[in-house]
Amino acid sequence: MNKTIDRSIKPSPSGKIKFRLPQIERFKLENNLDVLFVKKENLPILRFSLIAGCGSKYDLIGKKGLANLFAKVLDEGAGKFSSIELSEEMDILGSSFSINCFNDNTLLTLQTLTENLDRSLELFGTIICSPHLDEKSFEREKRKILTHIQQIQDSPEDIADIAFDRIIFDESNPYAHPSIGYNDDVGNLSQKDVKRFYENNFLPVNSTLVVVGDSTITELKEKLNKHLSGWKSTKQISEPEYLSREENLSVYIVHKEGSVQSEIRVGHLSAKRDNEKFFAKYLLNLILGGQFTSRINLNLRENKGYTYGATSRFNYHKDAAQFEVSSSVGSENTGNAVNEILKELKKIKEGVTDKELDFARSSVIRRYPGNFETNGQVSANLVSLVLHSLPDNYFDTYIDSLTKVNIEDINKAAVESIHPDKLSILAVGDKKLILKQLEDLNISKVDELDIWGRKI
Repeated sequence: MNKTIDRSIKPSPSGKIKFRLPQIERFKLENNLDVLFVKKENLPILRFSLIAGCGSKYDLIGKKGLANLFAKVLDEGAGKFSSIELSEEMDILGSSFSINCFNDNTLLTLQTLTENLDRSLELFGTIICSPHLDEKSFEREKRKILTHIQQIQDSPEDIADIAFDRIIFDESNPYAHPSIGYNDDVGNLSQKDVKRFYENNFLPVNSTLVVVGDSTITELKEKLNKHLSGWKSTKQISEPEYLSREENLSVYIVHKEGSVQSEIRVGHLSAKRDNEKFFAKYLLNLILGGQFTSRINLNLRENKGYTYGATSRFNYHKDAAQFEVSSSVGSENTGNAVNEILKELKKIKEGVTDKELDFARSSVIRRYPGNFETNGQVSANLVSLVLHSLPDNYFDTYIDSLTKVNIEDINKAAVESIHPDKLSILAVGDKKLILKQLEDLNISKVDELDIWGRKI
């Protein structure tokens, strides 16, 4: 007999969620490259993520965009293979390979079938140890980047992100500059710059390899030492030094002729990631603007109808961090939207409710195990662990750490981490439509910036 389900009754949670990541095993290769390995046997696949400590923060003044250009050229031919031959070889093996440049690192990713491990690692090692970095490939990738830089200048969202980073971090800070670089800087880069960057910055001693999948330490040691033996260095990269800027409540505008919407960014510098305070700040942000039911999104989207979405986040780099609220609104609602964001930032400092905390925590805990289903997900989490120097048991204790956060911790985090008197407020849009709205807020003099965040 079929049993009728009463769908008006919401199903209750099925008990306490437990999660444990397979053991993280660490070892060093003969060239001093650190390796983190998590065995995952459900599929005959291996994923390699090389976190090379040579991101765009190491670009020198006048050479912004060098790390990114290096990343684009690195796999354009290596050893006896041309760029096309490398791609074809990967396709035949059913392997995938990519390189991406970020602020803190350059990430090389290889995914391969276990049965093709040796050949795939041979290609991986060839790219790392013997890249061509030839003039033809350099010029081709350079032209592509210059074209992309031109395209960015037509995107209000990209303009807002780039300009806001420069406002928050200030000119001297390496995190103030976009990884892609600037038109003049990239235009002046030479093939010699890329080769010098490879020799001086792309080093095993400054990198970590994350491996997830179906293998053993014995097998990995043998094959990695074999195929990465030509990648050696005794050098160390010096970390860039910089001063944090003085923060004051300030308002900025970037003119985008004819734009019918405004990209809004509101935020300030934040403390670097601290494992003790991270969980309270994480839950605080979920309540404030980090999920669909957050205060900021419900206010601007549901109550006021200014936007399709508004979010907030603590953005953690390795050596710096920022708090940021972002949204896109109709030009006519620019001032109103900024005003509502400011209200929510002041209101959150008055405290959150038990209901808000319970909902935010439950939503994270219930979906947490789903963040480790694929090799790619496990690898991405381990990359974060390496970047922020987190303990190996971080993921195993994650749910317990969230559970221990109480409402007093959340309210303390709001007081210590949200600073309405230090906010930088940026709007990218048509000056004729939004300047008066920003001036009417009577917060601060409105300074105009160019699309790269420099004062006009």
